[in-house]
Amino acid sequence: MKTANDIWDAKQYMLFGNERLRPALDLLAYVPEQEPRQVVDLGCGTGNVSALLKARWPGADVLGIDSSANMLEAATAAVPECRFQRADLGQWQADGLLDVIYSNATLQWLPDHPTLMPRLLSFLRPGGWLAVQVPAMQDAPLRQVQAELAGSPEFAPYMGKLQPQPGILSAERYYDLLRPYCTTLDIWETTYLHTLSGADAVANWAAGTSLRPYLDALPEPQREAFRSAYAAAMRSAYPQRDNGVTLLPFKRLFIVANV
Repeated sequence: MKTANDIWDAKQYMLFGNERLRPALDLLAYVPEQEPRQVVDLGCGTGNVSALLKARWPGADVLGIDSSANMLEAATAAVPECRFQRADLGQWQADGLLDVIYSNATLQWLPDHPTLMPRLLSFLRPGGWLAVQVPAMQDAPLRQVQAELAGSPEFAPYMGKLQPQPGILSAERYYDLLRPYCTTLDIWETTYLHTLSGADAVANWAAGTSLRPYLDALPEPQREAFRSAYAAAMRSAYPQRDNGVTLLPFKRLFIVANV
């Protein structure tokens, strides 16, 4: 299955860096104070969160893992105090037991969470922490329109084997799945009301994340047509207000588990 993992555009992604960083900070705030030795930032992207992990735990070895060479190049240049490694996130194996696995807005790209999540817990030493945040936008126009356009007669012939982003589980399903492996488990959902500026703000937001696999599957003329059609749909679903602001309600699911 082709995903955006190998083709992320770091510059486009960071156009909304502040908005994307807030959930990462909120997640980190729920990991209790400790002195970990081995910390992994799974799906580290440009390394901005890896830097936060290193700042909070300066004595820890912070290793950022990502499958995008573009993102890792940016991370290595920006955060030399951390180590970075390229790997297929779905196949990644820890070299030894870890104290913290932190993953911000990444695991939604990986399938089979009933297998994945217990596997991640198995990489933790007793007392270790798994902290995960994923978008929960599968029922929102932001995501639904992408799949609808991809399946339309105009664009479907170019999509090949491209599959929609794997769906995440419900909060209740994650609880049932993870509770047997944990001493404590907190799961919650938060909706952030992002205030975006500029023309086609929501389409530009998606172009740095969930829209990427669709755009990169298309030849140039169809790519522009797809993005134009998506932008028009987003203007209707998320209209710009008189003051120039576009409001984007963005729901995210958080998991903090201690083993």
